[in-house]
Amino acid sequence: MADPQGFLQVPKIEAAKRPVDERVGDWREVYESQDPHERAAEVSQQARRCMDCGIPFCHSGTAGCPLGNLIPEWNDLVRRGRWDAASDRLHATNNFPEFTGRLCPAPCEAACVLSISEPQTGGSVTIKRIEQSIADQAWMDGTVEPQPPAITTGKNVAVVGSGPAGLAAAQQLTRAGHHVTVYERDDRLGGLLRYGIPEYKLEKATLNQRLAQMRAEGTRFVTDCEVGVDLSVEELRDRFDAVVLAVGALRGRDTDVEGRHLGGVHLAMEHLVPANRECEGDGPSPISAAGRHVVIIGGGDTGADCLGTAHRQGAASVTQLDYNPEPPEARDDSRSPWPTWPMVLRTSPAHAEGGSRRYEVAVQRFVGDDNGNLRAIEIAEVKVTRDADGRREITPVGEVLSLPCDLALLAIGFEGVEEMALVDGLGLQRNRRGALPCGSDWQTTAPGVFVCGDAHRGASLVVWAIAEGRAAAHAVDVFLMGESDLPEPVRPSALPLAVV
Repeated sequence: MADPQGFLQVPKIEAAKRPVDERVGDWREVYESQDPHERAAEVSQQARRCMDCGIPFCHSGTAGCPLGNLIPEWNDLVRRGRWDAASDRLHATNNFPEFTGRLCPAPCEAACVLSISEPQTGGSVTIKRIEQSIADQAWMDGTVEPQPPAITTGKNVAVVGSGPAGLAAAQQLTRAGHHVTVYERDDRLGGLLRYGIPEYKLEKATLNQRLAQMRAEGTRFVTDCEVGVDLSVEELRDRFDAVVLAVGALRGRDTDVEGRHLGGVHLAMEHLVPANRECEGDGPSPISAAGRHVVIIGGGDTGADCLGTAHRQGAASVTQLDYNPEPPEARDDSRSPWPTWPMVLRTSPAHAEGGSRRYEVAVQRFVGDDNGNLRAIEIAEVKVTRDADGRREITPVGEVLSLPCDLALLAIGFEGVEEMALVDGLGLQRNRRGALPCGSDWQTTAPGVFVCGDAHRGASLVVWAIAEGRAAAHAVDVFLMGESDLPEPVRPSALPLAVV
């Protein structure tokens, strides 16, 4: 059984971060490297804080982990020093815990029973840190090995997109014995894991080691191939018995604010992608923050990624704007009661590195110079209301202020699946959120074509992408074979809508 006194005897300790002055000078992960034995001992103590609750909300799909990770089980195995068994239990529900352990915002921790009354309990169990430690220890010990299928089915499956949803679906289907080919339009694999997530949050060596495992299992990868163009829809349908669309939701939300056309105003991904390419050795980014006054419009995770990237590129100043009110520092039970995701002020490592945040303000105009380049940005205090149909209305209520700015980054969300020949060629229609709908079997209106991840739910969390990829793989296996031994974590009819 769990240690009933653990949370009283062991204080909560998060992983130590490298000093700000050091980490903004390179692109390595922000956390301190630690002696493996010291890390194992410290994390084992943190695992003692898990109470193995009678109702473990941490792995409830509606409030906690969408993957249904068996968190109390692997916490207890870590507490007892059984790291190999903990890795087996973790991988039973999560194909890529080294990704989620680094990138997931940890709804499991928000749903932890210890987070109900944090001052008294010391706060939630450090689930995310324990998860990453289990995964990293398993890779270091060599216990993460290829799992090629014992038999093959002779069925061919195409997975379009190599982000976390596509990779999860591909790995599950390969292990079920199908011949799986993953198509990626970029020159390297990984989707947003490769070119969207900055190196300081996920070193790409971590991604590459998992891709090597998948290749050894038999998954085939094809890069520089845009399905629907380089490979026609007719060829796709002729070659494959089933198709999984994991194409993401990369259509960035834009603005029609005056001055949007000026040089120096960019969508966030136009900044993040070349920065990641520079880290891959492709040469200097054409959109660098070096020596520039940067304004990031949008207060979410993408904005924080732009912030950390701007710091590392040597920005002269960085300001992040958010039209929402500043969230409280503690959970407001009237607005977001436990175990739901709390609406609180979140400070990422990038925010701790510098820059400023301004709330309840919105851009009124981008101001250019005589050469058509951005030189300033005009902002005003605003009030956010909802109309009768629930649509957001942003109304200026204060005086207009001017900020020096020669690089503005729009990190205001995504509007669903991009325009692409593949979607049109399959005759698929987007819903009002710009996503591709499907039935309870993950199948679209095109027979034999399935969808998962951001393409289905809108821009969301890496943990949801993996969960949907696993579920779609189960559905494809049933479609091809009539039954499946693959797990079925979630159904699309049970999923909450993404917040985009």
